[in-house]
Amino acid sequence: MRITECDIWTVVVPACAGTVNSEEYGPATWDHVPKHIIRLQTDEGLYGIGETGRGVGRGAVEAAAASLVGLDPRRICLQDLPIAIGRAEGAATGRSHEGVHGNGRINPAYDAFEMAVFDLVGRAVGLPVHALLGGKVRDRVAVDYWIGQMSPSDAARAAGEAKARGFHGLKMKCAIDDPWEARVQAILDAAGPDFTLTLDPNERFYRPVEAIGLARRLARFPTIAMYEDPVPKWNLDWYRQIRAAIDVPLALHLGSPRDVVNAIKAEACDHFNLGGGMVEFVRMASMAAAYGSNVWHGSGVDLGIAEHAYLHACAATRNCVLPSDLVGSWVREHMLVQAPMTFTDGHAMVPDLPGLGCELDLDAIRHYEVP
Repeated sequence: MRITECDIWTVVVPACAGTVNSEEYGPATWDHVPKHIIRLQTDEGLYGIGETGRGVGRGAVEAAAASLVGLDPRRICLQDLPIAIGRAEGAATGRSHEGVHGNGRINPAYDAFEMAVFDLVGRAVGLPVHALLGGKVRDRVAVDYWIGQMSPSDAARAAGEAKARGFHGLKMKCAIDDPWEARVQAILDAAGPDFTLTLDPNERFYRPVEAIGLARRLARFPTIAMYEDPVPKWNLDWYRQIRAAIDVPLALHLGSPRDVVNAIKAEACDHFNLGGGMVEFVRMASMAAAYGSNVWHGSGVDLGIAEHAYLHACAATRNCVLPSDLVGSWVREHMLVQAPMTFTDGHAMVPDLPGLGCELDLDAIRHYEVP
């Protein structure tokens, strides 16, 4: 079997109205940044599909595809795909990859091709991707609902929808001058006193005293489960200071093994929100487990292929027990797969079909395709 070609579609799938920010906070802009959907084809009729992050340049995608054409996917090292770096135009999402890929840089389209190769190999050998990652340790993965910055009334509406769909918690974006107490109280009034909350300021606080002050003001709400990225992540001393001063668990959203190691050495947080590809997620989660931390999978509010990949990685990771950010299903207009993942009682069900367990919706892809 040989990989013969790679189909590439560039798509823009907007967010559904009312799912991200209230009007006073302005519209989301990230949903208009293009993504690429890829399909690796073989001379035996099998294929594998993948999805890039937002803003990856097409040149990087084409370079990665050229690296794999002619190879037998069953003989590729799944831990370290032989992918050229390529041109990095528009590749703001490119990440460092220490030690594994030679010179410390990785093609920003790498994760999409990791999805596609794992999907292709899984289809070829009749195994789900989680089996190729070492085997699943759970049949379902905990997931929380997600919103951007919302007014108390809009947040209450979203929390009511989340509760009606079976979710047990919600993650919200926020800034220092938001109506924190009113928003939290409105959410709990709508969803019940046991509904858990993760607060994610996205590094919008500039001093530890601000982050500490907010955590203490919200201490009267016992269902606040996690405080993520309150201050800039380059200053781990600040995180250690905040962690020592508050009772709410503190989390860092990280995407490279080096950053995880540095956070562990600095004792900067309690738990981790991890990004990266599937192999890298499992690797970083193992580092966190050695430290005694639990993890969840982060998200770029992605589409169906990427979220299926995240689901497999979560299923194969023992300490991935915190609710993950698999949120595209109710935020994006379409997930571009024929059957989006299903949620039951605040959990996403792990597929056991060969590969990723999802198929492209080509009609939807053509609808959202852009030049």
